[in-house]
Amino acid sequence: MAARHRMRRASTGAVLALGLAAAALTGCSGDSPADTAREAESAVGSIASQATEAVESATAEAGRRLDDIQDGVDAKGDVKVAAPSVTQGGRARAEVTVTNTDDSARSYAVQINFTDGGGRVKDTVIVTVDHVQPGESATATARSTHDLTGKVNTVVARAVRY
Repeated sequence: MAARHRMRRASTGAVLALGLAAAALTGCSGDSPADTAREAESAVGSIASQATEAVESATAEAGRRLDDIQDGVDAKGDVKVAAPSVTQGGRARAEVTVTNTDDSARSYAVQINFTDGGGRVKDTVIVTVDHVQPGESATATARSTHDLTGKVNTVVARAVRY
């Protein structure tokens, strides 16, 4: 059964945009885990459209948003990411596969980092995969938010099952 998935881009952003996004989402602690994951996608995605010099800030914000998922469980071991391909336009994309090792249907929020040959993070995205049945696998596509040059690798930075 193919799981429905959403992909939102997350990456670089100006510190001001980071502050505004965090301020806009303050007070959302009562939301469901799915709402929090969507907020994470949205917040980090809005940061992605800003200046490229704030990769570290966007990465930190992605981590904070994943931390905000209530009743989330570390599921990095349930996730694999393929080597990226880079389009002619310079955007990288990679297939993310999630395998639900729990005994009930679960959703996942996964932070994928696109790194250069030296391991430095050049872009980060959050991908959600919804309603993966027990024992089943589902895929989503992580796409970089801007052009990447040179050697590009992918790393599963974090994964939360909820």
